[in-house]
Amino acid sequence: MRRGSVDDGAASVVAILMTDVEPAVRLNAALESGGITTVTISPMDDVRGDLRRARPDIVVLTGALLDAANMSLVRLLLWDNVAVLGFADVSDPPMIERLRDIGYAETWPKPVRIEDVVDSVRRRLERQRLAELTGLVGESAAIREVLVKVEQIAPVTSTVLIEGESGTGKELVARAIHRLSPRRGKPFIAVNVGALTETLLESELFGHEKGAFTGAAERRLGRFELADTGTLFLDEIGEIPSSTQVKLLRVLEEREVTRVGSGQPIPIDVRVVAATNRPLREHVEEGGFRADLFYRLNVLGIYLPPLRERRDDIPLLVRRFVTEFASLHDRAFHGISAEALALLVEYGWPGNVRELRNLVESMVVLAHGREIGADDIPRPIRDGGGRRLLPVHVGPMVREGERAPGRELEFIVRSLVELKLQVEELRRRMDVETRASAPGWMGEVRSPSAVSSASTGEVVAMPGFGLVRGIEPREQAPSATVITLGPGMTMAEIERVAIRAALRDNGGNRRKAADLLGIGERTLYRKLREYQGEDVGEGDEGDAPFDEA
Repeated sequence: MRRGSVDDGAASVVAILMTDVEPAVRLNAALESGGITTVTISPMDDVRGDLRRARPDIVVLTGALLDAANMSLVRLLLWDNVAVLGFADVSDPPMIERLRDIGYAETWPKPVRIEDVVDSVRRRLERQRLAELTGLVGESAAIREVLVKVEQIAPVTSTVLIEGESGTGKELVARAIHRLSPRRGKPFIAVNVGALTETLLESELFGHEKGAFTGAAERRLGRFELADTGTLFLDEIGEIPSSTQVKLLRVLEEREVTRVGSGQPIPIDVRVVAATNRPLREHVEEGGFRADLFYRLNVLGIYLPPLRERRDDIPLLVRRFVTEFASLHDRAFHGISAEALALLVEYGWPGNVRELRNLVESMVVLAHGREIGADDIPRPIRDGGGRRLLPVHVGPMVREGERAPGRELEFIVRSLVELKLQVEELRRRMDVETRASAPGWMGEVRSPSAVSSASTGEVVAMPGFGLVRGIEPREQAPSATVITLGPGMTMAEIERVAIRAALRDNGGNRRKAADLLGIGERTLYRKLREYQGEDVGEGDEGDAPFDEA
């Protein structure tokens, strides 16, 4: 293993496997010149041990992406939230899809434009930094957009309105905005306004003087005062009573608060971040929320998508929660079958990430000692996968009308929405069947009803998503390297491949590799020196893979 010559104190590390030396050397030089710490690792050394010591944020494989050891390495790195990028030997769409199914975050066909790879590495490192700060897990376009908005919004002092269903992570986003803002060292105060009565809410927000009302035995500072110079998070803002809306609007406009029972205004410097689990604009149209307060809150807006709109992120979330709860409850994880994971991906998740997190905790605890299969998934999820039974807004005039035409219109609207959902589901099923039946897929694709095992790497085809692979246990032993002999290979080439495979399977231990191959250690050393000259030529760069014990 060789570490790049930049500052070792850098926050991010990129590990490069020297399988294909020429592009690996160019990438290493480009990243180093850009100020990114790099580590180069020879595939003949103890790759896993070197990666454990380097603790990289991104790993780049420069060749042999479908090598059994490399595929096992990719699946192991998924548990550590390490993105694996790869240089593919061919540009073939089915092959690229296969690599993505294995776990590669991004691949490029050779010859590779190193500038493209460097740009991608920089973007990924930035997203990883934001994801760590926010706690939002995902690679979907929707989550990427949220992370970008958080970074854009954080430095200013304007009010923010976060919209999203319950369980999507609105408070996580609010805390991330505070953490990335100039107010990061100041108070962050959260209030669930929907859980308080009107009287208690005003006292909670604005404070009160002694004797302001029955039970007010002493002066109390409100949340606005407590959050002075910091951030105040108002959750479920859509539930705030009308009378309190007027007072809140005045506080936001005048930037001063008056305690209950007092006539003395108090200047405040607070950034307000509000959140709602209902479409607030529709609430305004219904007359339940003041339009002027809505516009005052919605200076900057963020929409958090529900989990059903970012199904690609479900396997990532499952891995994250499995790691958390297996450690918390001291439970060994023995994998999730492809069929079980497909059910999780297909389900509509009305409770979003919170519901998924609770389910994973339950499965980790109850399926102790065995792989999690489809039978371990609760029946409502098994029976309700893919169905999205959502409330339909039909407007106040229709909903409040008692005449038959109003009820008929409501029935028509609901029927049309139901039909639209069915058409979308049919289109998704047709798309995935077309993909699954296309020529060129490698390996066997099983139907969702087939019994699948995470440990065997089987996959299922799921309507609307594509191919779903089971999640293998982290402790699963890596597969032995499989040597593929192509037509026209010389005996020297076969010998070289066999030596590489033996070294890889023995963690770079040359004595064990020599015993496995049935040759002497001196012979193996001589062969390695020959390969060293062929691979990297002369000079210091070629010494690294073989000079370390």
